[in-house]
Amino acid sequence: MGKLTSYLKDVRVELGKVNWPTREQTTRYTLLVIGVSLGVAVFLGGLDYLFSFLLNTFIF
Repeated sequence: MGKLTSYLKDVRVELGKVNWPTREQTTRYTLLVIGVSLGVAVFLGGLDYLFSFLLNTFIF
């Protein structure tokens, strides 16, 4: 039990050393990730539509 307590105290000390992002940075990075994800989704969806259209045009 002493090892667990020591480990948890060490974890608390290390978490105090972490440079946590501000709320503004977190919001900005979250919106950036969502924007990039949507951009990639639109791009891949466009490619899928294009290839499906081309395959249906040449096969059928």
